[in-house]
Amino acid sequence: MPSLSEVIAALDALWPPSRAEQWDAVGTVCGDPDAEVTRVLFAVDPVQEIVDEAVKLGADLVVTHHPLYLRGTTTVEAGTFKGRVVHTLIKNDIALHVAHTNADTADPGVSDALAGALDLRVTGPLVPDPTDPSGRRGLGRICELDHPETLREFTARAAARLPRTAQGIRAAGDPDALIRTVAVSGGSGDSLFAQVRAAGVDAFLTADLRHHPASEAREQSPLALVDAAHWATEWPWCEQAAAELDAVSERHGWGLRTHVSRTVTDPWTAHAPSETTPSSVSGAPN
Repeated sequence: MPSLSEVIAALDALWPPSRAEQWDAVGTVCGDPDAEVTRVLFAVDPVQEIVDEAVKLGADLVVTHHPLYLRGTTTVEAGTFKGRVVHTLIKNDIALHVAHTNADTADPGVSDALAGALDLRVTGPLVPDPTDPSGRRGLGRICELDHPETLREFTARAAARLPRTAQGIRAAGDPDALIRTVAVSGGSGDSLFAQVRAAGVDAFLTADLRHHPASEAREQSPLALVDAAHWATEWPWCEQAAAELDAVSERHGWGLRTHVSRTVTDPWTAHAPSETTPSSVSGAPN
């Protein structure tokens, strides 16, 4: 069986920490480099529910997409929820490793997994990495559909193929507009509107779209917007990442057992569609 340091070296080769954004916090959070690793759990969020799942599974390593301490900390006291995560991990000899923005821009990366879940054909990165001579790495992906479909149909495709969340899928634009090309970006993507417009695609699927950026984007062009839950757009990467580590394990004869958490850690738990119009709200003028 490989040591943790050997597995971490393999993960760093897949998603080099040097390619993470400067503000990011990637890499190994806790773990003994000399400890043996037999079972690995992949998940989006390093929350207590995932750590408890790792304990029950008998995992030696948890790999998450989101950092535990993105902005640092001065305590890991167990009375705090993040401190409790650290205490649970260490008490059970479980390591934690994070691949965040270095996995976003990888080849394949988070948006490749998202495109794959939607059965879209990737033609290139939305924001190419200038250090990649092959032109394959970068943030987001530009994609094509095999056959044009309406925005209504494409929204239904996303709802059917991405993991179910309370939010579901929202869309902005003419429901009958034809969609042939799509930009996708796992996670929060409303900082990429300029690049999406420059790409000339028909629609942009991402997460966490806010009112003002979305409204302004719709005013500037006919670009259709498809907004999914943050967790749902990044979860497909967990399956892709587990498969990549499986390939490494097979090459080295490690015999690792990889698992992907099916636990939904999206923070939203309920959704009720609105049923009133401004004129029917109590107290509003007729």
